[in-house]
Amino acid sequence: MRALRSVAVHVAGFFEAHSDSIASRAALALSKLGLAMRNRAWAFAGERGLTPTQGQVLVLLRTRGVPLRLGQVAEELAISAPTASDSVRALVDKGLVSKTRARDDARAVALELTSAGRQEAERALSWQDFLLSGIEALAPAEQEAFLALLLKILGALVERGQVPMQRTCLLCRYFRASDSANAVYHCSRLDAPLSRRHLRVDCPDHAPVRDDAVRRPIAAF
Repeated sequence: MRALRSVAVHVAGFFEAHSDSIASRAALALSKLGLAMRNRAWAFAGERGLTPTQGQVLVLLRTRGVPLRLGQVAEELAISAPTASDSVRALVDKGLVSKTRARDDARAVALELTSAGRQEAERALSWQDFLLSGIEALAPAEQEAFLALLLKILGALVERGQVPMQRTCLLCRYFRASDSANAVYHCSRLDAPLSRRHLRVDCPDHAPVRDDAVRRPIAAF
């Protein structure tokens, strides 16, 4: 028995000495998921005569539900202005996006989906559905924890300026710790309790926290 225990300790020491950090392995796993998503996006987009970026533009306009300027599209998708312009031009030529006047400035141009564009956007939204089966294999509590951790990672990347501001609960000025024993958080916009299972990834009522205040909600989370 003592010999077996000694072998186990030796093997454990081997793995400690020959393993990358947990953070490195987690990042590698996420990169593999990202690769799978890109491959899936290219496959689906190719079938529809689109590029993945064009599909992302359609989804963005669909989820926002309001006309967006070209600069907003580029910022939201973290792509260059020329790349956004090329993608939008192609979508306009395909009759999926139209140009209109911006609501806040009649001299500016904004982009919105056409009827055909809304249908194509719904199809593009389904490109990532293959991930659902993997996530749904987790227990409900695991799904809840996974969502919370992803939001925290996003928040940390926003804080470092490595990704643009995200419209998540964690990065919203209405997000508060709760005084209630029945809820972990509180949405002051709706004046309602908020549990982890109800955290939003892309909220239409989002009001971004100031750049110098991003760390505060992340630390509280």
